[in-house]
Amino acid sequence: MRHRSKSVKLKRNAAQRRALLAGLACNLIEHGRIKTTLGKAKALRPVAEKLVTLAKRDDLHSRRLAIAFLQQKDLVKKLFAEVAPAAKDRQGGYCRITKLGARMTDSAQMAIIEWVDSTASKDEAPAPEAEVKSEAKPKAKPAAAKAEKAAEQTVDVKAE
Repeated sequence: MRHRSKSVKLKRNAAQRRALLAGLACNLIEHGRIKTTLGKAKALRPVAEKLVTLAKRDDLHSRRLAIAFLQQKDLVKKLFAEVAPAAKDRQGGYCRITKLGARMTDSAQMAIIEWVDSTASKDEAPAPEAEVKSEAKPKAKPAAAKAEKAAEQTVDVKAE
């Protein structure tokens, strides 16, 4: 029977499941959105939302609890400095899961999980100025440059 068993096991024991969810949470904090299977996304959502709730408290104890779970101090700093202030007015529901459909190889249901109040979606779109700068540089033809150098060297040799 399934009485009061809330966690999804994901075919892993407790230590492996905790490590998997910690890794997924780290990637979500770092990148703002991740693409994973639907089951893992649904298991990650409560974990990520509890981490944001900890970060919104912004005291030493909550910071230590987040470090104990994530095991990466730089990502905890990012969680407390960027993710939590973006969600300060929201009472819950910090993550959004978008279903993508079946994966081609094994037909696993895929999903994207992302922060609702994140600026990651704005950061993903490349700036038009960056594209213009990269296209404005003319590429030198290496074959022509080599031919010119070879011609200069032969001229110098003949001059001597």
